[in-house]
Amino acid sequence: MTELARKALLPAGLQDVLPGTAAREAEIREKLMASLAHAGYERVKTPLVEFEESLLEGAAPELSTQTFRLMDPESRRMMGVRSDMTPQVGRIAATRLVDAPRPLRLSYSGDVLRIKGSHLRPERQFAQVGAELIGVSSAAADTEIVLLALEALDSINVPFVSVDLNLPTLPVRLFDAFGVKGDDREELIEALERRDVAALKSIKGRVTDVLVALLEAAGPAQTALPKLKKLELPLGASDELYRLIDVAERILASGLDAALTIDPVEMAGFRYQTGVSFTLFAKNVRGEIGRGGRYRAGGTAGEAATGMSLYMDSILRGLPDREATPRVYVPLGIPQREARQLRLDGHYTVAALEGAAEAKTEDGARDEARRMGCDYIYLGGKVVPLSA
Repeated sequence: MTELARKALLPAGLQDVLPGTAAREAEIREKLMASLAHAGYERVKTPLVEFEESLLEGAAPELSTQTFRLMDPESRRMMGVRSDMTPQVGRIAATRLVDAPRPLRLSYSGDVLRIKGSHLRPERQFAQVGAELIGVSSAAADTEIVLLALEALDSINVPFVSVDLNLPTLPVRLFDAFGVKGDDREELIEALERRDVAALKSIKGRVTDVLVALLEAAGPAQTALPKLKKLELPLGASDELYRLIDVAERILASGLDAALTIDPVEMAGFRYQTGVSFTLFAKNVRGEIGRGGRYRAGGTAGEAATGMSLYMDSILRGLPDREATPRVYVPLGIPQREARQLRLDGHYTVAALEGAAEAKTEDGARDEARRMGCDYIYLGGKVVPLSA
């Protein structure tokens, strides 16, 4: 390995974002945040690191195992680097905004860092854009957060978006209702996560038939809803299923152009969710582009909340490449006031510096402009295409 290659080497899952892509990400991120702001979600900014106990309070257990720790040299207390921003927003709601009127609508944007990536998401550092709706537990709130995500994605023209609507608490409700405990419960959860109907049926009990029926009902909302409405579930579980059906019908009635599927027993990645949840996908994009759902803001004793996070790296893979911004080359000798006026007029300029390689001729200036990747050159008080 050469010395230059050694210096460019980064830890697995981390990468430099180069010109063009970095500008594209910043542009898209701000468009998403503007869409959230138009829906009444106010922007907050959270720190990159916090004391460990506050950062992880109320967070999913898997986030704890994904969090980098370091010692604060000043306080000698352990700190963590945020691996998700939702718990931080919950902390803000429970402390600094505890007296703010509810429902509380907050949005955020920033990078997160995780100890390791997954098979579908090898990236360990990536940008999130998200929103949290805190202090209300209605089906209208569940619907709003799904539609908010879809509207935000529509504002940046992500094509062929689909929503997979889930109810990760439903299997647990059924286990409780049918008295399923211990090893049987874990075996059923593993079978559900593998979508293994045969393994489900091999575990005897009244809950098995219900789980199989729910698993077989999964699919596009138009076909799943009639099947789900026919199912009879124990009290508590039936209430949750009715909520899922209600939210699905509200989404379908919204008129937004997105495919909707329902998987009522999907649990993978939703272990800390407390109700209706969802995952967002886009055609020809590896992995999910976002996810969200109901939880308790500030931990198990906190407020009812629902929210969503969008993943910028995945979203960018679903968008066409951005056309390069046309740039105007400003040769040596052009007064600064003229270059400044070009920028005020909306042009992007690249100014020659003293000692530049260009010859003091028009042809030399044109050659240098091409070398610097410009599309135009400023000559005789006019912006002239280099092709002219």
